[in-house]
Amino acid sequence: MEVIALVGPSGTGKSHRALTVAHEHKVDTIIDDGILIKDSKIIAGHSAKKEASKIQAVRRAIFTHDDHAQEVRDAIARVKPQKILILGTSNNMVNKIAKVLHLPAISQFIYIHDIATQREIAKARESRLKEGKHIIPVPNIELKEHFSALEIFFTSSKNRRRRRVGEKSIVRPAFSYYGKLLISDAAIASIVDHVATHECEITKTSQVRIKNMQEQDRGVSVSLDVTIRYGYRIHEVVKATQAKIKEVVEAMTGLTVLEVNVAVKSLSIH
Repeated sequence: MEVIALVGPSGTGKSHRALTVAHEHKVDTIIDDGILIKDSKIIAGHSAKKEASKIQAVRRAIFTHDDHAQEVRDAIARVKPQKILILGTSNNMVNKIAKVLHLPAISQFIYIHDIATQREIAKARESRLKEGKHIIPVPNIELKEHFSALEIFFTSSKNRRRRRVGEKSIVRPAFSYYGKLLISDAAIASIVDHVATHECEITKTSQVRIKNMQEQDRGVSVSLDVTIRYGYRIHEVVKATQAKIKEVVEAMTGLTVLEVNVAVKSLSIH
C-alpha cells in the first residue's frame, strides 16, 4: 500500500482538486475530514464538518476518537486499497493521520500551491468565507428536477424560519470531467418496482413515488403501495423490502435513501 498526501491551508481548494490528484496518481482511496472514500464511495468514518465546534472538527479530522479511528482502520483492512491519498492542512497533520490509522509512511507530499494558481486559491478562500462551501470528493447524482447541493441546516427556536449555519457540503462527482449524470424519478421508480417484486412475497406495486427531501442531507424519499401474497408475515416482508430497496437504490444510483415507506394495500389470494 502506498500513501501520498495533499497538503494546504484550510479553504484553499484541496478537496476540490482531490479527485484530479487521485486520477493522475491512480489513487483509489481518499481520506478527507474524517471520512474514508474508496472508488468514489464513502466506506467509513464521520465528517468533521458536522461537529459543533472547530476544535471538535479538528479532533474528528485527525481521528483522535478511538472508536472512529478503529472503524476506519477496520475498513482499510477490509477493502485493501492500493493507494491512499490523505488530505490535510500541514505535513504534521497528514503524518498524524497516517500514524493513528497504522498506515505506511507517506511517500509523496503534494502541495496545493504547486497545483493551483494564486487566483484559484483566492477564489476557493472567498467561496469558503462568503458562501460556506465545502467540497466532498464523492459522487453526487442529481435528481432530474432537483439540482441542489447537500446543505446542513439548523433551526433557531426564536426564529422558525430556516437559516443556514456553518458550511454547505458541496459534492463534486468523480465523473465531473465527463459532464453531469441525471437520474429521473421514473428510473428510480423502476428500480424500486423491480426490487420489491423480485421475490414472490410481493405480487405487485403501485403508486411508486420518489421525492427529494428538503431538509438535512436532502436525500431521496421512496413511497410505494404493495400487494402481498397471502400467507406471509406482513411485517417481516415489509421490513425486508425496505432494507433491500435502500441497499439497491443507493448502490445503483449513489443517492442517499432517507426513508422507504411501504403501504400494504391488499393481499393476493392466488
